[in-house]
Amino acid sequence: MGGVDVLPLVEGGKGVAVSNGETCGSWAAAGGVGTFSAVNADSYDADGRVIPQVYHGKTRRDRHEELVRYAIDGAITQAKRARDIAGPKGRIHANILWEMGGAERVARGMLEGAKGLINGITCGAGMPYRLADIARDYGVHYYPIVSSGRAFSALWKRAYHKTREWLGGVVYEDPWLAGGHNGLSNSENPKVPEDPYPRVLKLRQQMREFGLDDTPIIMAGGVWWLEEWEHWIDNPELGPIAFQFGTRPLLTQESPISDAWKQRLVTLKAGDVLLQPFSPTGFYSSAVRNEFLQELEDRNERQVAFTSEPIGDHLAEYGVGPRKRIVYVTPHDLARINHWEAEGFIEAMRTPDNTLIFVTPENAREILKDQVDCMGCLSQCRFSNWSQHEPEYSNGKKADPRSFCIQKTLQDVAHDGALEKNLMFAGHNAYRFGQDPFYSNGFVPSVKQLVERIMTGR
Repeated sequence: MGGVDVLPLVEGGKGVAVSNGETCGSWAAAGGVGTFSAVNADSYDADGRVIPQVYHGKTRRDRHEELVRYAIDGAITQAKRARDIAGPKGRIHANILWEMGGAERVARGMLEGAKGLINGITCGAGMPYRLADIARDYGVHYYPIVSSGRAFSALWKRAYHKTREWLGGVVYEDPWLAGGHNGLSNSENPKVPEDPYPRVLKLRQQMREFGLDDTPIIMAGGVWWLEEWEHWIDNPELGPIAFQFGTRPLLTQESPISDAWKQRLVTLKAGDVLLQPFSPTGFYSSAVRNEFLQELEDRNERQVAFTSEPIGDHLAEYGVGPRKRIVYVTPHDLARINHWEAEGFIEAMRTPDNTLIFVTPENAREILKDQVDCMGCLSQCRFSNWSQHEPEYSNGKKADPRSFCIQKTLQDVAHDGALEKNLMFAGHNAYRFGQDPFYSNGFVPSVKQLVERIMTGR
């Protein structure tokens, strides 16, 4: 991969700050491809303590500049850490999200400040057309993350055919199995999983049309025991295949997540990971069911449509906000509103879709504060209506209170925040921690031990 021989085992990049230089370097030292997350990675002070990412700017634009600086400094820090552990021959990749705020600036700043330390850059969450140009400019290989042959075809025809020599591999991230953000298209049903084999076969067939017969495809999502994928290995129909592990490295000695999070992983049951649509990115994402997700589900359930004038069935008057400005809802929905208000959900918040959601005053204050505190962590955000594009720096829509501040919750959970109150990304096979005898009696392996275990096939 990328011109060198490696074990066909790739560490999946997990942001914010979960796949770091220590996990990445250790995975690379074990012979696979290590990946650190360059999504607002941690930096450290002189005593080795994490530097909190505190924002002082008065405007979102000012805070966005602070965020980009934090991101570049953190990524360089983690790249150096990974290389120190992996040694000169270890394979080090950096993972970014194309839809993160300032993605191209962060990628270039990282590669400029960590020259010679990073071998490859993986990128998904959007259509990263400019990824190839960045990789070419810095002499590293690039690994786009896609969920279909169609997506790769669009990337290839528009941009990647110009820099084919730097294409190290293509990551197929299964939208029904992988953790984190998932690349479901409008034509795919989130509730009806599809077998990854024919989807990957279509990807390979598409790649062969472009002369990419020997470019590895990296299967990401749902990989646990390699014996379950035996029919993929040395399969001439699929060509060269590698496997990415995102969830399993969470439960290692080097993993920076809290002990409470590690203990939670071994208690998960099948179905405890939820594919849900609440992310401010607009993508579906997979995370552990907890109070945080439950509140988002409930918030979205306490929702009614309204009109500004009496139209059709919308004849019942309802006063919104301190001034009780009148809108019109159906009589049935007014009865529902009265029920919610009796339960304490007395704050009505408008959404961009001419609906109202009902939350407690405490939740309303938190939602509004998080929207005001936005630092532009995404290229555009439906929760805060931020967009990194001039001149308005807005996506042109009202801020959507049905979502949440993803930077806030991922920073908190990565730095020992309450598990029930934050977003915990995980793949849908995470329940297997509790079933795999490898983890019996509370055993937590080192990264080296995990890679050795994976190489047995079982």
